[in-house]
Amino acid sequence: MTEQAKVPAIRFAGFTDPWEQRKLEDIANRVTRKNEGESDLPLTISSQYGLVDQRTFFNNQVASKDMSGYYLLRKGEFAYNKSTSGDSPWGAVKRLVRYEKGCVSTLYICFGLDGADPDFLVTYYETDRWYKAVQMIAAEGARNHGLLNIAPNDFFDTALILPPSREEQELIGLFFARLDNLITLHQRKYDKLVILKKSMLEKMFPKDGESVPEIRFAGFTDPWEQRKLSEVATFGGGHTPPMADPDNYEDGYVLWVTSQDVKSNYLDRTTTQITEKGAKELTLYPAGSLVMVTRSGILRHTLPVAELRKPSTVNQDIRVILPQGECCGEWLLQFFISHNKELLLEFGKTGTTVESVDFGKIKDMLLYMPSTVEQQQIGDFFAKLDSLITLHQRKLELLQNIKKSLLDKMFV
Repeated sequence: MTEQAKVPAIRFAGFTDPWEQRKLEDIANRVTRKNEGESDLPLTISSQYGLVDQRTFFNNQVASKDMSGYYLLRKGEFAYNKSTSGDSPWGAVKRLVRYEKGCVSTLYICFGLDGADPDFLVTYYETDRWYKAVQMIAAEGARNHGLLNIAPNDFFDTALILPPSREEQELIGLFFARLDNLITLHQRKYDKLVILKKSMLEKMFPKDGESVPEIRFAGFTDPWEQRKLSEVATFGGGHTPPMADPDNYEDGYVLWVTSQDVKSNYLDRTTTQITEKGAKELTLYPAGSLVMVTRSGILRHTLPVAELRKPSTVNQDIRVILPQGECCGEWLLQFFISHNKELLLEFGKTGTTVESVDFGKIKDMLLYMPSTVEQQQIGDFFAKLDSLITLHQRKLELLQNIKKSLLDKMFV
């Protein structure tokens, strides 16, 4: 590797020296001390937790009180699982930071640092460079088929490329630690909003056998009325224009919904757009219509429903529900979301090659409905909550993408 190649694309001002290649054994000391009787210590078991946040990894309590024979770690020390599953073939290096002491299985290779900044190394172990280095020395494990087993000597022989300046290491480590904290903050906000919505869906729709919800907006006291879905909505569907004819798809701009598009509560774009020729024999459904996936492998787990934000056509795996008159589409969307599991259990077809639901029965299903005004208030409430959830989700994804890019550009 040339000296020029040992300089990252982005670095802090004032640092110009090329980075240096070092072996892990040059900056680390192996830890093999055993626990002698201490219990109730933080513990991680094998590789079951995968590639999780390295700064909060050691936060699980051991199921058994007998931890004698486990490796005993002290705050700031690292652990790597040398035998990992094929789903995560190079494992992950974790650092104990939340506790003064912790225990890990002897399957782990443990070490402390003497010659590098720990926050820098934590981040280094998230880069592709680390995985490539381990891949080069990994040998086929004998414990299970498809396992990669890395011997301790090989692990400490892995090459790292570090800034020669400890100050530069510390700046990089601190930068990514703060970025991780920001990502964690947005993740927590997002998670709290998702939990809030789940709770409100449970409380703002009546439970089975009841005609009023637990929580209502002020001024509404009348019981909800039972109606058939077919009394308050009309229905539609679609198909796939012949794919052998490129004139149906090339330079198309008409939205065409398939099951892979229904991944959120609101839909304003599709993977495939079709031409006017392709849409000629299809119905263009207006914004505000609901689309439901009725045939797809995803129906093993969930019943996807979304509201169209733009006029769209659909294929044969999608059914369209068009709320009419006294039925508010936003409210009906949240009804389907709140009753997702029950509807899938009641109307899912069994014994078919591809999972599907009986839409004919869904059309005649009974549901409790409040007045149109109350529907609108409920629908508006959840629409605003969904917008807030989406906002935090996008912020989170943006930060994660920024981190991924910087991991590539700030390391050699």
